Amino acid sequence: MPEPALSAIRGIVFDLDGTLYVSDPFAATIQEVATGYIASLKGVSGDEACSLMAATRSRLCETHGITPTLSTVCTELGGNIRELHAVFESRLRPESYLVRDERVIILLERLSQRFELSLFTNNNRALTTRIIGYLGLDVFFRHIFAIDDQWLAKPDESMLEQVLTRLGLTPAEALFVGDRYDVDLRLPEQRGCPVYLSQSVEQLLRLEELLN
Repeated sequence: MPEPALSAIRGIVFDLDGTLYVSDPFAATIQEVATGYIASLKGVSGDEACSLMAATRSRLCETHGITPTLSTVCTELGGNIRELHAVFESRLRPESYLVRDERVIILLERLSQRFELSLFTNNNRALTTRIIGYLGLDVFFRHIFAIDDQWLAKPDESMLEQVLTRLGLTPAEALFVGDRYDVDLRLPEQRGCPVYLSQSVEQLLRLEELLN
C-alpha cells in the first residue's frame, strides 16, 4: 500500500477464520462437517460427497476465475446456507482447537487505540461470538458483520456496500484484512479500499509495522 493510502485509513475490517487465528485442524473439521451435510443431503457416502465437492469447486473456479467458498460449493450442490450453518453451530467445537495468542490480543489492543476495528466474516454470529470470546478478542470490535445478517456470503457487492455505509467510511478510509484474496479482498480493492493479505499470525503481526 502506498503511503497516501495508509494515511487515509480510519477503520480496519478484519476477516476472522484464517486471519485472526490459523488452525488447520479446525479448518479440516469444518470441511468434514460440511462434507457430512452434503453426504446426508445427497444420500451418498462421505468419500462420494468429498469427490462431488472437489469437482464442483474445480468447475466453479474454472467458470468464474475465483476460488469458491465452502458455502457456494454446498449451495451449488443443492444445499441450503441456513441449514449448513445450523449444522455448523450444533456440531463445531472451536474451543477444542483454538489457542489464545497474546500477541494478537496486544496487536488489536494497540490498533483499536488508533482505528475503528470491525469483523466481516462468512461465519455465523453464534460461532463468531464463541471464537472471538475464547481468543480474548471480543472487546476490540465495534461492529461484527456475519453471514446470518443477510444470508449473503462474501464476496458480495451489496454486503460490501452495507459494511462501508454502516461504518461511515469511504473506501479509501477502510483497510480490509483477510487470508483469501478472492473472497476477502478482491471486491474491496476493486471498490478502492486498501487491502492486506494475511495468511499466518506472523503476517498479521506485521500489519502494525506497516501502519506505523
